[in-house]
Amino acid sequence: MEEITRISIDTSKHVFTLHGSDREGRAVLRRNVRRHEVVRYFEKMKPLEVAMEACGGSHHWGRTLQALGHRVRLIPPQYVKPFVKRSKNDRNDAQAISEAANRPEMRDVPVKSVGVQAEAMLLSVRELLMRQRTQLINALRGHATEFGLTAAKGDKGLAALRAEIAAVPDTVLPAVAAEALQLLGGEIDRIATRLAQTDKLMMRRHRASEASRRLGHIPGVGPVVALSFATRVDASQFCSGRHFAAWLGLVPKQNTTGGKTRLGPISRAGDERLRQLLVLGATAVIRHARPGSPTASPWLLKLLERKPRKLAAVALANKMARIIWAMLARGDDYRRPDKVAA
Repeated sequence: MEEITRISIDTSKHVFTLHGSDREGRAVLRRNVRRHEVVRYFEKMKPLEVAMEACGGSHHWGRTLQALGHRVRLIPPQYVKPFVKRSKNDRNDAQAISEAANRPEMRDVPVKSVGVQAEAMLLSVRELLMRQRTQLINALRGHATEFGLTAAKGDKGLAALRAEIAAVPDTVLPAVAAEALQLLGGEIDRIATRLAQTDKLMMRRHRASEASRRLGHIPGVGPVVALSFATRVDASQFCSGRHFAAWLGLVPKQNTTGGKTRLGPISRAGDERLRQLLVLGATAVIRHARPGSPTASPWLLKLLERKPRKLAAVALANKMARIIWAMLARGDDYRRPDKVAA
């Protein structure tokens, strides 16, 4: 049997599919291993390279296999997909991971530590609670509209709507419908309490993180944005701020051929949540941008004179991404444009 230099793993809930290859990339091992047998199997092997697709559970297995002395590589799924052959099955998926890992310029995802994953989980839980609260509010407003009860947008409008529901007579709103709407209101209050607890934990982590505190001085970057980038981004993986902005999908999509450059809308690649946070932060800065404002640079004011606000928001988000990369990669503090010019 040829010497195995790399094992690619296609993970699942119960059965892991292994694909072993030698130095020349030829397949020398194909087998299935039960989940509880994976650690025992790799304990018997000498240190080698292990490749997996990057996903939530892959970071746990990456830390486990690294503790056994193996070199772990996590490859983004979109880079593995082109190497999958016609029939999609576990063995072909494991082989595709091996083919992708064999490419000399293939990019990897760094294995996250337990602490980094825990902080990222806190942010994910907060996002989930925010979505659930929005769904409940929309459901409450929609059902109330069926009986002619409407209110203005925002928390004040929601409070006025709930007060109106409680005071409306049975001739307008049947008792069954009123009970159902009150049930939705109770769920909104319950999630609001959980959100308040989550925000306290998040602010505590933001103050404890030196990198997050520094990022918080950037206009348009609040505690949520700062903590998200401080925990989810490894700036050392990117060679420049432009590379980082391209990874976030804040650069034009190219369709260039025959020497003719054609640029389209932004590529929307990378982490969707991080890109969304930057664009929202840039929109907030533009909303208050006016001459003399401390958050509006001359570059932004000139851009707003000739471009639509939404396009300017994306351009500002691209600039914010480059600033964030420079601060994380070099450990610098934020410097306002007017002070830099002076």
